[in-house]
Amino acid sequence: MSVEDLRPPVWVGHVVLETDRLEESARFMRTIGMRPVYPGPDVAVFELRGGTHLILIAKTEIVPADAPFDLMVEDLHATHQHFTSLGLNPAPIEVRSSINHEVFRVREPAGNFINFFSNHVSGKPV
Repeated sequence: MSVEDLRPPVWVGHVVLETDRLEESARFMRTIGMRPVYPGPDVAVFELRGGTHLILIAKTEIVPADAPFDLMVEDLHATHQHFTSLGLNPAPIEVRSSINHEVFRVREPAGNFINFFSNHVSGKPV
């Protein structure tokens, strides 16, 4: 790490979500704004801000649950409104005063819930 580079020296490279509906889950990820990187028959890869990759892994059967990650957006209220207009049926926005954030959930096509949080970056280079 150079002296001029003030970013933390590590970041999340990959997060994984299993799905039994790969095509529909992949379409959902594109719809919410992820950049497709690799559209394979058993695995699909998407890029998020900061270079993190979401790996969708096709399974014949899954037990839908909360995604093992959450997402953050610049404007939570605008995103909620946009997702509503797309028919994604986001849950109402909740205030989490104990952590000074707002959040809503969306169910992706395989039934997994993804939490979307308000922006809470530190303001320092990331």
